[in-house]
Amino acid sequence: MTTTTTPAPVANDTARDLLAEYRELAALCETLTPAQWRLRSEFYGWTPWDEIAHLCYFDETALQSVREPERFAVESAALNARCAAGEEISAIAREAYGHLDGPALLAHWRARHEALVEALAPLDPKARLGWYGPPMSARSFATARLMETWAHGQDVWDVVRGRRPASPRLKHIAHLGVTTFGWTFVNRGLAPPSVSPYVELRAPDGGSWTWGDPGSEHRVSGTAEDFCLLVTQRRHVDDTGLRYSEGPVSDWLHMAQCFAGEPADGPAPGVRKVHD
Repeated sequence: MTTTTTPAPVANDTARDLLAEYRELAALCETLTPAQWRLRSEFYGWTPWDEIAHLCYFDETALQSVREPERFAVESAALNARCAAGEEISAIAREAYGHLDGPALLAHWRARHEALVEALAPLDPKARLGWYGPPMSARSFATARLMETWAHGQDVWDVVRGRRPASPRLKHIAHLGVTTFGWTFVNRGLAPPSVSPYVELRAPDGGSWTWGDPGSEHRVSGTAEDFCLLVTQRRHVDDTGLRYSEGPVSDWLHMAQCFAGEPADGPAPGVRKVHD
């Protein structure tokens, strides 16, 4: 008798965590005053409205990728062409949603991200989905949306001078940060180091998350939150409590980038440090 194992659906873990991340940010945005929706952040001067418009735009295109892959292929190529011609993605999002005020935008985004999670939930984690670069597995796709939501959510938390409670969902982002070690160098036209770091992070519940060989001399340790703030380029390494070895690991942490796209530089020291 032959038995087969059905792959665990994305909903069992990543999509569930993605939904929680969306809902946490939406709950924060529900508290924003009209003036707070217009406050400029240290992230390219974007306001909370810009942050949610950006997330909404790409959650809508993500939903299109899942439900209408042929249409997504056409429209993603058109968006890539617009960006290559010099249009800013923030301006494109403003063009799409400029008729909505903050609360109306929030309601529209909530409907879109809830629909996206519903569409992702039943997929095989290994199912391939189109995106703006190479196709991604459904699990990686959901993880990327979670990372993006958390990172832009941090900009909103910073604007209101709030401290977001760290959650176990950080492990998804930390894993992205660790696994993009070599890619961070390649993306900048640099030869990737021949070594791999040992990463030891303190989880929000006080436990430990580790990657790599504990015997390696190339290492970084600290809180998961600090590491995620760094690899999403929301903090400079000097504004974290991370401890790390010199050489390849130091080089990496000074340019770490866990998101796709052209090389980007994070904030300068002190610019986004938030004092308790």
